[in-house]
Amino acid sequence: MHDIFEQTHWHEPGHGKNAGTGTFARAAMPYDLFMEAEGVPVYRGVGVRTVFELPMKPWARLGGRGSYIQLYGTEGLWGLYVVEVPAGSALNIERHIYEKVVYVVEGRGSTEVWNDGETKRQNFEWMKGSLFSIPVNSCHRFVNATNAPALLVCGTTAPNVMNLHDDLEFIFNCPFSFTRRYSGADDYFKQNDDIMPDPLRGLAMKRTNFLADIQNCDLPLDNRRSPGYRRIEPHMAGQRFYLWVGQHENGRYSKAHKHMSSAVLICVKGKGYTYTWPESLGPTPWKEGLGDKVIRQDYEEGGMVSAAPMSGDWYHQHFGTGDGPLRLTAWFGPNNHDGMRPGVPGEKMGDIWAWDIDKGGKAIPYHLEDPAIRAIYEAELAKSGCTSRMEDRLYRPNV
Repeated sequence: MHDIFEQTHWHEPGHGKNAGTGTFARAAMPYDLFMEAEGVPVYRGVGVRTVFELPMKPWARLGGRGSYIQLYGTEGLWGLYVVEVPAGSALNIERHIYEKVVYVVEGRGSTEVWNDGETKRQNFEWMKGSLFSIPVNSCHRFVNATNAPALLVCGTTAPNVMNLHDDLEFIFNCPFSFTRRYSGADDYFKQNDDIMPDPLRGLAMKRTNFLADIQNCDLPLDNRRSPGYRRIEPHMAGQRFYLWVGQHENGRYSKAHKHMSSAVLICVKGKGYTYTWPESLGPTPWKEGLGDKVIRQDYEEGGMVSAAPMSGDWYHQHFGTGDGPLRLTAWFGPNNHDGMRPGVPGEKMGDIWAWDIDKGGKAIPYHLEDPAIRAIYEAELAKSGCTSRMEDRLYRPNV
């Protein structure tokens, strides 16, 4: 009877046997329990064609309809949800000690921000395509300026905070004002268009807490993912939540590359699909007869995909199939870029996520990729009446 697992006491194993049951179900973390208790759906998967297709229910805490989104590979790393701001109305006032990034999928309105105990509220307007960050632990409210619902996608560091502290009273009612992050300056939410090199890798960066329209704004040339690829990193509200906005030219697609889990790509303009597969399948899964194990996620405006789901270090590759460019914003959560993870300060690192595998990196150059990738892409473009711009020269070594 002592080997019955349901009993509440523990005993040492017999000779030559290991302690414990050997198998177990993963326990729910505090953030998982919090989501389930909120009374709205929790969508889990690799991606979604568009957030407009997600089931949403009334959300008492926020004051609008919404749904949590927990894409595979992001569990415990950062949180994501979508919420409707009711027509001609507003969401409830919020304050929390986790960070929050907001992308406006649909609608027009404004946000009020202030520190607890202050009477002056800072107000800024947003529209479809706006991207901004809410300063940590500041009071804020989203207001809809139209007679149709507005739709917001919000990324947060709530899992990080909740799984550490596990105290909702502290998380939602902490009196401390982070004035080093938000002082209430009049120009705090004024867009700053100055471009500078980011301090980590020297890529194009803007220190701004607000971008009015990431669907149509100019992006600096980057070239790291595909010919003509453009990209900008907004560094917002002094937060550790890492993100960027990038664009692939029409008729061209990105090189496959791999990195750790956490990245979610949100389609802000155009349409397309992403392939993702575990590195154990190798760089040419179709050629090896393993193409059925490659996951494909299609998306359009407002859709999203977990780039490296499950255990991470999955290859992923992005394809635009419309007659215009494919523009994406990639959200990683706090400190989740590989180059931002803890290590020895000053340690020399290379941008291996953009280097080709034949040069010591983690990207598959076009001349080493699976031939099926180009063939399938050209067939997909033909369905849409579009033409491939992946010229033969791109598939020659050292191009």
